Amino acid sequence: MAVRCAILDDYQNVALKSADWSKVKADLDIKVFNAHLGGSANVIAALKDFAIIVAMRERTAFPRAVIEALPNLKLLITTGMRNASIDSEAAKARGVTLCGTGSFGRPTSGVAIGLMLELTRHIGHENARLHAGATWQSTIGPDLEGMTLGVLGLGNLGQRTATIAKAFGMKVIAWSQNLTPEKCEAAGVGYVGKDDLFRQSDFITIHVVLSPRSRGIVGAHEFGLMKPSAYLINTSRGPIVDEPAMLAALRERRIAGAGLDVFDVEPLPLDHPLRKMDNVVLTPHLGYVSEQNYRGYFAGVVEDIRGFLDGKPVRVLT
Repeated sequence: MAVRCAILDDYQNVALKSADWSKVKADLDIKVFNAHLGGSANVIAALKDFAIIVAMRERTAFPRAVIEALPNLKLLITTGMRNASIDSEAAKARGVTLCGTGSFGRPTSGVAIGLMLELTRHIGHENARLHAGATWQSTIGPDLEGMTLGVLGLGNLGQRTATIAKAFGMKVIAWSQNLTPEKCEAAGVGYVGKDDLFRQSDFITIHVVLSPRSRGIVGAHEFGLMKPSAYLINTSRGPIVDEPAMLAALRERRIAGAGLDVFDVEPLPLDHPLRKMDNVVLTPHLGYVSEQNYRGYFAGVVEDIRGFLDGKPVRVLT
């Protein structure tokens, strides 16, 4: 009998096209969910009969209550090798194998730079105007050259973003809780304290992992240090920024604006105030959504399923 397999949150309907599923197709009864299932009750109702579930990043949460309510679940796969929305201890306690996949490159850095360009040069805005029948240009904005980029978190993504920014002629400074002057020197960026990062920067771009100590690390104090002409870029995770403090700073024009790819609640609710702000550029968590990355993700999913079915699971997360 074929094993029931659910592929979740395939918004672009590309999961089955992004990899060669022939290695497992004969063993599986696959159902693809193109729309977000919503809250835990909906997730449980939709997935209670599935033995294998493939989660796309953190789009659908699997807390303990959900995992314990899925009696047939045997294999839970997340794209990527980290997923804060899955309770791994609950999976282990239930005997559910939890696996991850590889990924490709650092596509999030391109989105971070793209948000900076849209906030300053208004490329998407002017494109929409021309398609709507406008005669010619209406905006003017500053060039990134000569501006200071403050990088919060100088890991792989932070370093890639810093490298691109320097190619634009930006000055780059960085800070994070574990960052050292030596690491900054090796990356060719300036090391500063946290308060100076927010005081000096024309853009703050966030590249730290969400954890208990990074949650809310950008709050009212930090917004109070920023220049009125400065922008916040968040392509990491929404809760790293204190949302009420950010909304107040944007409403009161205490900062120039924000470019946001991530949010406290995703998908972003239709009535969320960010959708109505003219000093905010919003993208729907596109940071990891690239063709190459999806090919890497789903090729890994197929490998994970084949390994599990053969009794030799790969990339097991603990």
